[in-house]
Amino acid sequence: MLLYVHIPFCHRVCPYCSFYKHTPGATPIGAFIDALAAEADRRLPELSESPRTIYFGGGTPSMLSPTHLEKLFSALERHLDFSKLDDVTFEANPATFDLTKATLFRDLGVRRISLGIQSFSPHVLKSLGREHDPEQAAEAVMILKEAGLPAVNIDLMFSIPGQSRDDWSDTLDRAISLKPDHISAYNLTYEEDTAFFESLKRGEMDESEDRDASFFELAKLKLTGAGFESYETSNYAQPGHRSSHNHGYWSGEDYLGLGPSAVSTIRRSRNRNVPDTAKYVEMIASLGNAIAESEQLDDEAWRLERIALGLRTLDGIAMTLLDEEGKTRANWLIEAGMAERHHDRLRLIGNGCALVDPIAAELV
Repeated sequence: MLLYVHIPFCHRVCPYCSFYKHTPGATPIGAFIDALAAEADRRLPELSESPRTIYFGGGTPSMLSPTHLEKLFSALERHLDFSKLDDVTFEANPATFDLTKATLFRDLGVRRISLGIQSFSPHVLKSLGREHDPEQAAEAVMILKEAGLPAVNIDLMFSIPGQSRDDWSDTLDRAISLKPDHISAYNLTYEEDTAFFESLKRGEMDESEDRDASFFELAKLKLTGAGFESYETSNYAQPGHRSSHNHGYWSGEDYLGLGPSAVSTIRRSRNRNVPDTAKYVEMIASLGNAIAESEQLDDEAWRLERIALGLRTLDGIAMTLLDEEGKTRANWLIEAGMAERHHDRLRLIGNGCALVDPIAAELV
């Protein structure tokens, strides 16, 4: 069982981000924290098993004040023993914390910071609408290390408008030089309801599978060459620093989501909280929950999801997930050198790793 806590606040809304987020506005952050605590009080005791990990995502969790952070963590500690958790991950952005606040993260029980840097190229950061510069990003990593955070992940992104291959190469080199424990390297995707998607529709931006593959291969070459293990399509870890929480998603563990827009899947029952912070606070106060959508995943929906997520990992998928047509296509992938069969599992190798999404679509 996993626990996800969504913090929707951002100082600035990035033009590529499709997660539910907004700048602080009509809803007081204090009232939001009270609602989160009330939802935790209601839903955590209902679980048949205690969560083994917590992930605080957003939005920008690191922009919460020390007072709000302490209040939130205290609320969760009413139900969870942080010392027994496998992992506690907290998303942060450079320029939203100093050494004092980073030390507070550690003291509250955070074990892994996922730092949203995205790029070390000034003009690329400008395209992304990021608030920090490369120097602030590097300083943020050093601050987290000085504060004694057990693990630091750097989030990077490639195939960004205006980003050259040299830009991406320099960003990878700079990230490696900071000696983080984990690096996530994501291919930019154009999501609906984002400014980038609208620019793409107007022809102001473009997509290129060849560029994506080139940037992906460069990342894999440099990061594995620096001692990082490629254990998922977009994730690279130093020994002992894989993301336990994310691995739970990829392997199909149940998870509870708290906060506006947060999704939960428990015993194949999936629901989503209302993607509206003010409405979320109101519903928690009046109903005790903020569930806006619910569905029951049938066997076929579950199988398709396991294939799509499992193929992204080093472990691959069980061959039993494939129907006869899927097995025939899997054998073609093996013959083409894009996959291999290890015991009764299929995993992608070589060029197959860069084509995980279309391959998954073909296998289902």
